[in-house]
Amino acid sequence: MFVSIRNILFPSNFSPVADAARDYAVALADQFRAKLHLIHVVPLSLISPRPATPWVTLENEMNMRVEVASQRLQHALDANWIESGRATHLTVVGFEVEEILNYARAHEIDLIVMGTHGRRGVSHFLLGSVAEKLVRMAECPVLTVHRQGREVLFDEGSVPYATS
Repeated sequence: MFVSIRNILFPSNFSPVADAARDYAVALADQFRAKLHLIHVVPLSLISPRPATPWVTLENEMNMRVEVASQRLQHALDANWIESGRATHLTVVGFEVEEILNYARAHEIDLIVMGTHGRRGVSHFLLGSVAEKLVRMAECPVLTVHRQGREVLFDEGSVPYATS
């Protein structure tokens, strides 16, 4: 079987987990000589302003978040990646999963590489998981990366593997 990876998408939320995933995305793009696409989605605020807060204040804040995120994405890679045209970056406003999927379809992404916190239980239920939704919904493979050195918890009495 021949696997061709020409375009790799790295969605970032600028967390330490995303930093670990970025290292994988860069290494894979380098190995496959693929183009690396970086994207950050500034989530839409679903909370309306207080009556005394004008909408323009929220719009200014959103524009500021987009500008800061764009600068962070631009500096997330070695400058040679951007200058050579082997990497591109985009910051958009919207719903994370929807925007990432739309970008992946529009740019013929072959692989998505992203970080995951590995939440379980109540925090997973309350916060949801962008990574889990992308794994289920993306038309291409999704590689999820946990942060390095994370603590692995097992139920009491369970043993993941036997050692001799």
